[in-house]
Amino acid sequence: MLQYSSYFKTLWEREAREHQTIGVVSHTVTTKACGRQSVWHRATVHSVYENINNRGDGGPSRALSTMSLSVRPARRLTSRSITRSQSFTGVNTNDKPYRSLSVFSTPGVSRKPSRASRMFTMSTKSNPPPKVPQPERLDQVYEALKKGLHSYLQVHQMDSDSLSRQMKESKRNSRLGFLYELDKQVKVTERYIRRLEFHLSKIEELYEAYCLQRRLRDGANKMVKAYTTSVSSKEAKESLAEANKGYKEYTENMCMLENDLENHLGEFHIKMKGLAGFARLCAGDQYEIFMRYGRQRWKLRGRIELNGRQVWDSEDMVFLPLVSDFLSVKVTELKSLANHVVVGSVSCETKDLFAALPQTVAVDINDLGTIKLSLEVTWK
Repeated sequence: MLQYSSYFKTLWEREAREHQTIGVVSHTVTTKACGRQSVWHRATVHSVYENINNRGDGGPSRALSTMSLSVRPARRLTSRSITRSQSFTGVNTNDKPYRSLSVFSTPGVSRKPSRASRMFTMSTKSNPPPKVPQPERLDQVYEALKKGLHSYLQVHQMDSDSLSRQMKESKRNSRLGFLYELDKQVKVTERYIRRLEFHLSKIEELYEAYCLQRRLRDGANKMVKAYTTSVSSKEAKESLAEANKGYKEYTENMCMLENDLENHLGEFHIKMKGLAGFARLCAGDQYEIFMRYGRQRWKLRGRIELNGRQVWDSEDMVFLPLVSDFLSVKVTELKSLANHVVVGSVSCETKDLFAALPQTVAVDINDLGTIKLSLEVTWK
């Protein structure tokens, strides 16, 4: 025991001499990091008797003394914004970049396409294609339609020339606002003319395709007649079946093209002007007018007042032009609940209504022409 005591005493004296030169050192190191000062404190603490009794083999413990180093940067209390995490599981500080969403950004919304303005409003009627084509009738309607489109082009071209001439004449002595309005009208008219030209080219394209299918159909019809009168053999029967198939296909194509052309005919805007009669119209009389145009119907009622003025419950109607149908007009005089007298019924041709300017139409209701129906028709 005395030997161990002298050993520990010698060890203590040696450690004491070292700590006299080193001691407990505490100094401050000031560094500048990321724009702020941090104070670092270092302390050395030595324990002499640490792990003295932790001897496993009966000998002295030679474990080195441990140094505790505490590094703490001096923090400044500054207000820092905290933002909600994008995953909604915590908070994020400004240390980490995040995607900034615009305040006015709106998500993409699937919208229905707006209805574009259409030249000669293409018909959205649900009339099915005809089962039997009528090429002769379509030729007449096409010629009338083409003539009407050319008259439309001529009228608007004259308007454009007149506006351009007026703009040139008043360019020096007119106000700037007046010239601006004239220039705007000229541009609108020119755009309308281009749309008319495009519509006319579309009509011509459909008619050319229709004529091609008609020629093919006529050829297939001749082949069917030829194979029908020929000797019945296996090859003749197969050829006849092919000819019948082609004839049916060309007929369907003609019906589809006829329907497409019908959808490009525009609209008839009809305005009721009244009935005209010499001695037939009296004050207090009531009349019912029924118009039928294909599947389209228009029924209106009116009466004759004391001053001769006519009052009708409906005055305007829009009809979609058809290729093969005629406008049917029926006029009935309403005398009592069960006593109605049919004044007259007539069918009217509509291909003459393709005109650039509004026109007033007088329809003879009866055979003698004593009662006429006056209508104002505008083709758009």
